[in-house]
Amino acid sequence: MKFWNTLLTKLQENQKVYLLTVIENIGSSPGRQGFKMLVAEDGSIFGSVGGGIMEFNLVEEIKKLLNNKSQSIFLKRQIHKGKIKDKSGLICSGEQTIIFHPLDKNHLQVIKKIIDCLQKNQKGVLHLTPTLFEFNLGKIVTQYHYKINNSENWYYKEQIGFKDTLYLVGGGHVGLSTSKIFKLLGFHIVIFDNRQHLNTFDLNDYAHEKHIIKYQEIEKHIKQGNESYVAIMTNKYSDDKIVLSKIIKNKYKYIGVLGSKTKLQTMYEVMLKEGFTEEELKKVHSPIGLPIKSKTPDEIAVSIAAQIIKVKNS
Repeated sequence: MKFWNTLLTKLQENQKVYLLTVIENIGSSPGRQGFKMLVAEDGSIFGSVGGGIMEFNLVEEIKKLLNNKSQSIFLKRQIHKGKIKDKSGLICSGEQTIIFHPLDKNHLQVIKKIIDCLQKNQKGVLHLTPTLFEFNLGKIVTQYHYKINNSENWYYKEQIGFKDTLYLVGGGHVGLSTSKIFKLLGFHIVIFDNRQHLNTFDLNDYAHEKHIIKYQEIEKHIKQGNESYVAIMTNKYSDDKIVLSKIIKNKYKYIGVLGSKTKLQTMYEVMLKEGFTEEELKKVHSPIGLPIKSKTPDEIAVSIAAQIIKVKNS
């Protein structure tokens, strides 16, 4: 989101901008498919297509191009080893292909559509060709779809939109810290609490959605599926139990509960007596997060992030 907002600001300032997008990577290339970077007329840059001397040289090239009266769309192949044509200056092996797409105020509406899509947690497709820069709501089968016949005949489609959603149940200090780190990780963040006028909830500018709800109705607010991650961290044992009881039979990629081993053991004993099964309880990550002896809200948020990344990428 920050990338597109930065790009929007530059275009609103009537600056010319080059958008660089990695559309193909092979081997151990540092620039991965979908990586983006913008280089603006004022010399500012944002994002990355792989870093190092390669990126420095590309930026310098783009700065010169932006001084020309007109700019063109083109592809550039970067090979990260050897003394050959298209060498990048890197020695990590592999290669990548980058689209260089000039943008100006005429592209404002496209960028606004992308931002609106992200704000509403919708899905859209960015479509790039030698003559096209387009975005429309919709889905494609894979995250990226492209074909390169030659430098004049190619296309690239990318699914835009948050792939994963983190549902935080509890808007306290840990919820605030967790929201902050997961925004950096590119998750869509939805946070719930049942308390009005909670300071940490009201100050949470990292969450994309904030809702005051009744925890007895929590299952109505959390979408099931492998793109949903749920972290329970209310301010009371009884509320933790209500929330977990309501959602434990549903299908999510991840469920975690914040709390001490003693508290959670007591809660599980009660839930077993109420008819929940050992198998259901075993799928819950509790205590939440990787065991790194975290103490502060920020440290706990790091442990939660590490655990969810491990689950997501497994």
